[in-house]
Amino acid sequence: MRALKKFIPHIFLMGYLLIILYPFLFVLFSSVKTDNQSIAANPFGLPSSIMFDNYVNAWVNAKISTYFFNSLYIGILSACVSILFAAMLAFAVTRMRYNKISAIVFQLILIGMLIPNNSLLLPIYGIMRNLDILNTHMALILPYVANAIPFSVIILAAFMRSLPGEIEEAAVIDGLSSAGLFARIIIPLTIPAVVTVFIVNFLGNWNEFLLANYFLSSNELKTLPVGMVGFRDAYNTNYAQMSAGIVFSVVPVLVIYAILQEKIIEGVTAGSVKG
Repeated sequence: MRALKKFIPHIFLMGYLLIILYPFLFVLFSSVKTDNQSIAANPFGLPSSIMFDNYVNAWVNAKISTYFFNSLYIGILSACVSILFAAMLAFAVTRMRYNKISAIVFQLILIGMLIPNNSLLLPIYGIMRNLDILNTHMALILPYVANAIPFSVIILAAFMRSLPGEIEEAAVIDGLSSAGLFARIIIPLTIPAVVTVFIVNFLGNWNEFLLANYFLSSNELKTLPVGMVGFRDAYNTNYAQMSAGIVFSVVPVLVIYAILQEKIIEGVTAGSVKG
C-alpha cells in the first residue's frame, strides 16, 4: 500500500509530462514529413520517410538563420549587460554599509517589478524615437536590459545576503578594495544565482515579440519570434517547413535547460537555504 501511494504521484507527473510534450512532438514529427498530405493523413504518428530538407529550406530560403542569430546575440548581450548592472546594484544594496539609502533603493527596485511591461510600450517608443535608434538592435537591447534589472537585482541580492560577512572582512584585511571584493570574491561565489538570472533573462529576450515587432521594420534586423510570423504568412500552405521553423525556435531553450538545469535549481534555492 505504501509503495502504491508513492507510485501514484509519479503517474500524475508522467501524465502531465505527456500533455506538455504532446504539442512539441506533433511539431517535431511534422517537421520531417514530406508534405501537408502526409501530416493530414497521420498527424500524430511517426513519418513514413524523413525529410530533413524542410530544415534546410526553412534555414536558408525563409531567412530563419538571420532571425536566429539576431535573437541569439541580442538575447545574450542584453542578458550579460543586465547581469553586470544588477550585480553591481545588488552588491551596493546588500554588502555596503548604507542601510537607509539601500532600503530606499531596494524598495524602488521592487516598485519596478510591479509595473506591467506592456503599459510602458508607448513611453519606451517615444524614448527610442528621441534617441533616433528605432529600427536598430539598440532599440531592443536598451529596453531588455532595463526590464531585466529589477528581477535580477532581487535574485542576486537574496543570494548575496546569504554570504557570510567574514569573507569580506578577510578580503579587506588582505587589502582588497570594493571593486576587487566585488570582482574577485562576491561574483565567483554568486555564480549559481548569476547563471539562473542569465537563463531567465535570455529566455525572456529570446521569446519577446511586442517590442521587436514595433521597433524593427527592416527584415534583416528582425528577431526570430517576429520572423516566424512572416514565415507563417509566406509559407502557410507548407506546414512541414513551418514546423521546422518552430523547432529552430525551441531548440536553444531545450539545450539551455538540459545543460544548466542543476544550476537553475541551485541558484533559485541557494539564497533561501544558506541563510
